[in-house]
Amino acid sequence: MSSTDDKTRHHHGNLKPALVEAGIALLEEGGLEALSLRKCASRAGVSHAAPAHHFGNADGLRRAIADEGFARFEKAMLRYAEAAPQTPRDRLRGIARGYLAFARSEPALYDLIFSFREASPFTEQERGASAAYRVLRDTCAPLVPPGTDPLVIETQVWALVHGFILLEMTGRIGDALPDDEAILALLDHVGRDPQPS
Repeated sequence: MSSTDDKTRHHHGNLKPALVEAGIALLEEGGLEALSLRKCASRAGVSHAAPAHHFGNADGLRRAIADEGFARFEKAMLRYAEAAPQTPRDRLRGIARGYLAFARSEPALYDLIFSFREASPFTEQERGASAAYRVLRDTCAPLVPPGTDPLVIETQVWALVHGFILLEMTGRIGDALPDDEAILALLDHVGRDPQPS
């Protein structure tokens, strides 16, 4: 493709999204070490100065890619929640399925979004509570027992699902790997008082 074609293709404000997509492709192919402004520009077919204009530096590019990752993560959780029966516990299982599906389908992007402490979808950010966290919060809300801090329930759910997928992705479970339904069944205990022995 000629440079003229490249300029036409990325005209009228669509260069930034094209650079983010190029960055995601590089991330998926070679991990974080494969991500650079130069490689991103080359992948998108634009001048080497273009990414610096939009993102400033490599960290700015990573943050923009993480923002796109958060958006995809949120959509995956919502898609699975909407496909589930519309009871509070079924919606909870739905967002957990979406969480697992996103991590498995886009592992490099999943790894990147959780590598930003200040940009985690599960912390308050300068622009307010992240949309991904609101999905968790809103889904857990009907399951929070009276007098319980909602953060306790939200953290239980997040720790269970995030811990499971992290153990799976790093090969820490091995042959002992339970299936998703066994893990999701544990969510049925969230917010319930333990039964007396």
